[in-house]
Amino acid sequence: VLTTALLVASPAHAQYSAPDFSDGAIGEKYWIEVSGTLWNPSLFGQISSEQFGLVGSNIDFTDDLGYEATRFKDLRIVLRPSRKSKFKIQYTPMRYEAETTFTRTIVFNGVSYPLGVPIESSFDWKVWRFGYQYDFLYMSRGSLGFLLDVRWTQMDARLATNSPAISPRYDEFTTVKAPLPAIGLVGRAYPLQALAVNFEISGMKVPDIDPNYQGNYMEWDLNGTFNVTNNVGVSMGWRKSNTFVGIEKDLGDLKFQGLWFGAALRY
Repeated sequence: VLTTALLVASPAHAQYSAPDFSDGAIGEKYWIEVSGTLWNPSLFGQISSEQFGLVGSNIDFTDDLGYEATRFKDLRIVLRPSRKSKFKIQYTPMRYEAETTFTRTIVFNGVSYPLGVPIESSFDWKVWRFGYQYDFLYMSRGSLGFLLDVRWTQMDARLATNSPAISPRYDEFTTVKAPLPAIGLVGRAYPLQALAVNFEISGMKVPDIDPNYQGNYMEWDLNGTFNVTNNVGVSMGWRKSNTFVGIEKDLGDLKFQGLWFGAALRY
């Protein structure tokens, strides 16, 4: 009788007890993820543009142009055909505008801007990122993988005199475009079932084959995501990005770092 009671009780307990989610993680079941972030980084940047044989001045974003920290939007899309593979698309547009007066003579795009002249300027920095991530280590509470990607980087800069008393009126524009490949390491851990801690580090330096074409890139991103459900999550993180692009005598040297906030939808 005792043996029969134990045999009957065992399957009944397994059938009616609550499911055990202690080893699972919320937010890992999806095929497509779309997320947006707001990033308010500190700013360090220099640009230079050569024209007509005149080497351009190194123009500082804060000291010369008077740019201030600005909040930017960032769009990210992840396509996940399998548990360990991810295709990533990211678009980060940045724009600065200001009016200032140079305290020194500036040479930009073959034109000399004298000191004391009112100047209006704009700077656009757009980055398209296309990457592939493979998690060679995948567990219920974490993963570790490598990242291969390319960042299509475009820099647009404009300086113009904005005083009708200045003649002639200068209005110069320059554009620099370059693809920057990168490799990286990506990791994720779940200290709690609904809380993911993520890190990503990636970068690359263009080989020194031609001194007229130089470039390097390095980015760090440490963040946490709280997954309300498998389909919705909110994030907060710290991101640092260093980019240098030099094509012939034109260059852009930028460094950004700061906190970001975002949200993600998954299907």
